Amino acid sequence: MTPVLKDILDRKAIEVARAREAVPLEVLKERISELGRPRNFFQAVVDRRHPNATHVIAEVKRKSPSAGVIREDFDPVAIAKAYAANGAAAISCLTDEEYFGGKLEYIHAIRDEVPLPVLRKDFIVDIYQVWESRAAGADAILLIAEALPERDIIDFQILATELGMTTLLEVHDVEHLLRMVNVVGFPHASYSLLGINNRDLRTMKTSLEHSMRLAEMLEDTSVLVSESGIRTPADLARLRAHGIHIVLVGEHLMKQPDPGIALRELLA
Repeated sequence: MTPVLKDILDRKAIEVARAREAVPLEVLKERISELGRPRNFFQAVVDRRHPNATHVIAEVKRKSPSAGVIREDFDPVAIAKAYAANGAAAISCLTDEEYFGGKLEYIHAIRDEVPLPVLRKDFIVDIYQVWESRAAGADAILLIAEALPERDIIDFQILATELGMTTLLEVHDVEHLLRMVNVVGFPHASYSLLGINNRDLRTMKTSLEHSMRLAEMLEDTSVLVSESGIRTPADLARLRAHGIHIVLVGEHLMKQPDPGIALRELLA
């Protein structure tokens, strides 16, 4: 585990302990009981009827440890609406406040204005956060293989599925890919995606070729999501040539004057 990731996870454990005290689990369960079913994140991005298309999970993100503040004029709802109007299949919303400038409340605010399913992108280290994510309106959650033991990933996936949420299970190294490849799709295939993070957290550099190399190790790439380092229509074409038809794009779009137009141009 890299020092950056370790620092984030140590802080996240403290945040979760405070959240448990502020909002007990029974309160979260009561909130969930008042919600409708989640939107189907898996179905929104896995489209086997259109094998030549790319489906973009467009990300709402104010800052990051690698880039600093990406966007000063940050309006998460307006950005998500622009994404929805310009071809996004789903929305990814950063909710980590310290490192990414997010807030958990952004999820409900976005879902109230945008019809697309929303992924809570954060560092999930405790099963409490799975409940918390659904109570906040999330339709999907991110689980990072490098940050969690396999037993926790399985437990979190089971609960997420019971709550109707999709899981995006993210890996970077080959070691984690091989460890997780049989976990993706558990307990039900249509609730789980496999993400490949093209950013090496040891160097903070991104390489699109990383997804392509790892994709060659898989028999089925239909649930594969390439994350980070995607900037041009040519990038999407290269990924499609390797069987990758789902991408998560954030920093590139957020840096542009109009993120919605930037997404439209990416999909052109």
